[in-house]
Amino acid sequence: MQFAEVIRRRRMVRHYADRPLSPEVIETILASALRAPSAGFSQGWAFLALTEPADRARFWPFVPTRVAQTPTMQNAPLVVVPLAHKAAYLARYAEADKGWTDRSEARWPAPYWYVDTGMAALMMLLTAVDEGLDACFFGIMPATGEDFRPEVDVPAHTAAFKAEFGIPDEYAPIGGICVGYRADDLAPQNPAVAARRRDVGAVVHRGQWGTT
Repeated sequence: MQFAEVIRRRRMVRHYADRPLSPEVIETILASALRAPSAGFSQGWAFLALTEPADRARFWPFVPTRVAQTPTMQNAPLVVVPLAHKAAYLARYAEADKGWTDRSEARWPAPYWYVDTGMAALMMLLTAVDEGLDACFFGIMPATGEDFRPEVDVPAHTAAFKAEFGIPDEYAPIGGICVGYRADDLAPQNPAVAARRRDVGAVVHRGQWGTT
């Protein structure tokens, strides 16, 4: 597939057919993540790949709202959780060629451990499209309600998820990716989505903010 066509076709698909993927395709998608850029070539990431039905069944309770709204997401035969490893960046930039031996987070203009892991996630999303598949990136969040306390419930939910899969404390999940074949009865994309898409003139500022 031409790269421009991959970009054009990429969308978040939430309804999947119950249809397996070949091991070769799964490995191609996972390997593509390692081609993402990373600050200082720190490669501060890891990926939890869930291909066995029993392992995916353990995962879905951690995204209750997603399952309630689009239950056919559970048909996707591949789930990947990208994990950011901040300590790898702090250690890399303390090396001699960087020299930030104090390992201070204040030196970082942005948390590139999350940025880079997000770019690795996008590599997998695009590779899925190139392989004739669809994918969706989504948050790993607890159910919300009137008594929802994000400062308490989100860290507790994340800790429970990491404990379930044996993920070390120093790794932070940034979300989940499901990959598979879209359901045969998937409705066309809502025209309202296209209507809301911002054009280049609205977001690109040329030489000076406000100059389009």
